[in-house]
Amino acid sequence: MEVLKIATAGSVDDGKSTLIGRLLYDTQSLTTDKLEAIEKSSKQKGYDYLDFSLATDGLVAEREQGITIDVAHIYFSTAKKSYIIADTPGHVEYTRNMVTGASTSQVSIILIDARKGVIEQTYRHFFINNLLRVKEVIVAVNKMDLVDYSEEVYNKIKADFQALNAKSTFKEQNVSYIPLSALTGDNVVESLGGMPWYEGQTILEHLEALEPADVYEKGKARFPVQTVIRPKTEEYHDFRGYAGKLYGNNIKVGDAVTVLPSLTESKVSNIHFFDKQFDEASVGSSITIELENDINVTRGDMIVKSSELPKVEKDINTTVCWMDSKKLVPGAKYFIQHNTNRVLAKIDSVKNVIATDFSGTTAASQLAINEIGEVNIKLSKAIYFDAYNDNKSNGAFILIDAATNTTAGVGFIR
Repeated sequence: MEVLKIATAGSVDDGKSTLIGRLLYDTQSLTTDKLEAIEKSSKQKGYDYLDFSLATDGLVAEREQGITIDVAHIYFSTAKKSYIIADTPGHVEYTRNMVTGASTSQVSIILIDARKGVIEQTYRHFFINNLLRVKEVIVAVNKMDLVDYSEEVYNKIKADFQALNAKSTFKEQNVSYIPLSALTGDNVVESLGGMPWYEGQTILEHLEALEPADVYEKGKARFPVQTVIRPKTEEYHDFRGYAGKLYGNNIKVGDAVTVLPSLTESKVSNIHFFDKQFDEASVGSSITIELENDINVTRGDMIVKSSELPKVEKDINTTVCWMDSKKLVPGAKYFIQHNTNRVLAKIDSVKNVIATDFSGTTAASQLAINEIGEVNIKLSKAIYFDAYNDNKSNGAFILIDAATNTTAGVGFIR
């Protein structure tokens, strides 16, 4: 079954948790004990409705403050798809958490309180979705029940967001607008008639209708090798396969390929998915590839089409979101994890800090926690990469502190 990864973002009390809880409830994805806990808690608080925000268990600090701090992952399924929702925070001090949650998502739902409209945090949420090139964005105008389901209010918010969207440099991004009430459920899973002037899809209908082509960016085929498979059983005595996940584009049997960094050439002889064989593998597939000739391929290598070689360089210009309390400064050394390849790196220079409200850059010589900036990095050996705008998987990396082994930053090659 197709799996769709979704990131949600919104300011305090915009109703993210209620929306997620409503989705779970209306798709009958809540367990009996969870539903009983929601009913009991809602009754104790004197509510005459079910408080679906309780469906997403956060940290104790989150529940006490009524805010989102950490990234929580929620799972549910329908007959058509399986979904993973990354509930991300919206506060500026948790920018790194939002980047983490959105980095693996294919769809983003940005919630806006109909009473407040487009605010500063809306700019930040949209900026990060642009930075991460999330192809499908749903602007969910929530709490329409608190503005009497006003079409005029909805149209004003839509016009304000369209003005914000005009600042985007990611023109392939599709932005959809849906007015809803997560509390009542109107336009979440089904339309309840509160907004007869809106003739579009509900949130779930929109998600169900999305096809892989809508959410995956097409680029050049990239296959980082995760592991070499040598069963050495009687049935597969001489089998040698290379397992990993395919990014960028499809690959098929007969394609001429090059193994990096050795530049050894071969052809794809077989493509395996578990116990089945296919003539072609689609982007996003986790597969095992066999090559025609017996060549040296190991974890950390990358298989690409011979006509689509990536860049190979030791100096890279990047955009970095800094996640560590220790500031990022020139001269500091880290490991770069780029796909399955780990390389020693030295920070050459920090050029600027990028404002998350589309207002531009400010000259800087260091990055503090949660700041995003342009950074030049020198590597101990060359990596084979694409610009992030051309191939997300082959243009992204993380910076690892060698002393603590923690993820200190996430970067995107320019």
